[in-house]
Amino acid sequence: MSLLELIAQADERALTAGGLACLDRCVPLLGGDDEVLRPLWTSLAGGAVGEEWGERLEQVRAKLPALFEEPGEDWAVQLAREMLATAPAVLAGTPVREWADACSVASLRIHRLLEVMAPADGADGADDIGSRREGRTDGMSPLVAGELRRQIAVLELLAGTGTGAGAGTGVGGLRQVLAVSTEGRRVLRAVVSRRARGRS
Repeated sequence: MSLLELIAQADERALTAGGLACLDRCVPLLGGDDEVLRPLWTSLAGGAVGEEWGERLEQVRAKLPALFEEPGEDWAVQLAREMLATAPAVLAGTPVREWADACSVASLRIHRLLEVMAPADGADGADDIGSRREGRTDGMSPLVAGELRRQIAVLELLAGTGTGAGAGTGVGGLRQVLAVSTEGRRVLRAVVSRRARGRS
């Protein structure tokens, strides 16, 4: 099943976890540590709705650098900032689906931009990203292919179609989602670190 099909079939909880996982993997671009989104994961695992999620979202935003665009900030960082800035305060309805879908696209674009040969001006092959989400994966670069696999794995786990024990929308499923996201964050952190060394 393609990523777009999985997103279309996902419920609000799975969509929230999918969007949060995309943001989690991109935290290195925002200057955050590996635990900065933990309150949101904890809130989601506890079934938080309404004010509790919104309050924790504001706490997370306060811990990360200001959401305004800084002079000279590159396109990948801008995309990561937008993912956090547009997270819905209430986990219900169309806003959750739109946010999760936007996070999916943004995270794939970020990984495309961070490829060694990618342009730095935002011309990152948006049409190509769309075809990847539809299932056309021939010739994908390793970084984008890895991110696409992780997005698919997250939604499969939360739909109960994953192969591991505890798959589904319960706490066990979220633990596996967090493990998938942690792996991706480590990959991106290494890429960001190499890029910083190359610029120094």
